[in-house]
Amino acid sequence: MTLTIPFDNSYVRLPNSFYARQAPVPVRAPKLITFNTDLARLLRISPGDVEEMAQTFAGNAVPEGAQPLAQLYSGHQFGTYNPQLGDGRAVLLGETVGTDGIRRDIQLKGSGQTPFSRQGDGRAWLGPVLREYVMSEAMHALGSPTTRALAAVETGEIVLREGPMPGAVLTRVAQSHLRVGTFQVFAARGQMENLRQLTEYAIQRHYPDVEGPMGLLRAVRDAQARLIAQWMSVGFIHGVMNTDNSSIAGETIDYGPCAFMDSYHPNTVYSSIDRMGRYAYSNQPEIAVWNLAQLATALIQQFEDKDAAVEEATEIVHAMPDLMQEHWLERFRAKIGLVRAEEGDLEMISDLLIRMAQNQADFTNTFRALGSDRARDQFADPAAYDGWAKGWQARLTREDAPSEVMAGANPAFIPRNHRVEQMIQAAVQGDYAPFQRLNDVLMRPYEDQPEAADLMRPPAENEVVQATFCGI
Repeated sequence: MTLTIPFDNSYVRLPNSFYARQAPVPVRAPKLITFNTDLARLLRISPGDVEEMAQTFAGNAVPEGAQPLAQLYSGHQFGTYNPQLGDGRAVLLGETVGTDGIRRDIQLKGSGQTPFSRQGDGRAWLGPVLREYVMSEAMHALGSPTTRALAAVETGEIVLREGPMPGAVLTRVAQSHLRVGTFQVFAARGQMENLRQLTEYAIQRHYPDVEGPMGLLRAVRDAQARLIAQWMSVGFIHGVMNTDNSSIAGETIDYGPCAFMDSYHPNTVYSSIDRMGRYAYSNQPEIAVWNLAQLATALIQQFEDKDAAVEEATEIVHAMPDLMQEHWLERFRAKIGLVRAEEGDLEMISDLLIRMAQNQADFTNTFRALGSDRARDQFADPAAYDGWAKGWQARLTREDAPSEVMAGANPAFIPRNHRVEQMIQAAVQGDYAPFQRLNDVLMRPYEDQPEAADLMRPPAENEVVQATFCGI
């Protein structure tokens, strides 16, 4: 068998100022860790033998039809604008059009230095590669738009972070790697022709039914509003919602210090670099609006009549909070078994969340167990649950099939932080069994899997992960 990737590349046809031609830098001793056969089928990829795939997905062999490049972008990082970022440790091999008709990027992450690496080594260590693989595939199984993982490869080399770490490369798949920061860099440089071409390209690729920069802004707003509501409904915290990590396609991208909550609290922060809580769980909707405003600021530069453009863009951006609230309510209604919208639903859901926060209730397990004694057992004071449940149960009498609705909205399994860390530590020692098991279970998050009940358990006191790290 020969590895065959049916490349159909479009980004490379944009001007050279959009990217730098860059081949991946070969590694010493590549070894395939895993290959996602289901995703490969979607991408029309024919797998090769293990050695060939290790060589290709490590960057040692550039497959036929690939046109590797590193993309240029800038972005706001924790609110401060950085005028040039770009792919400092990633190379876009090219694109394929899947069996579903959707065009997707295939990117090697951790593939060596590029012209945008600045002082970085362009490499990744094994832990963050496995974390992103698990997290992105879990998010896909949960039904949330996300980049995905096609392969992971050991490099046989050591990278230096807080100490010597085993190196690895992730093959990431995305509907595109266009970010808010991709637009910002050309707007900030006053390169209007590039900005226009990028806008036209983004519309054609992602939203062909819209017209012009403001049509694109609306489409991105709508996609991001849905995405943030999905994050909130599963207790996901991105951790670093910089504009260079905000996808135009409305996908979750750049799984660095991300995490899923255990005990619910709206101010939960895991990211070690988010010292002020800018990207805390409850702040994510507000930050999404802020990021959209930065996209609007960039897109406006194309208009001769700036005042009219500002007025229209302001209306689009200001509509986003209500839109997110609408999606949030729909998802959280389902989480408590409600389909019909009634006055007072928001207050009922908010009351439950307040009681959960006050009683250290586990976010995932509480919602999964609603309607049973196991739900009240999640509360430090079970009476707090009882006080809420009485009104909720009365509300359920006006619903047709609340149990089925809840089962489809509340996962039993998420990639819990302590299990991810345990998986990484095992892999560093050469044991990939926990990684494979975690992936297998997380592919069916809404199913009861009694044999995997241990993966539902919140961390013991000595297992709690206090902080997560970018670590690439």
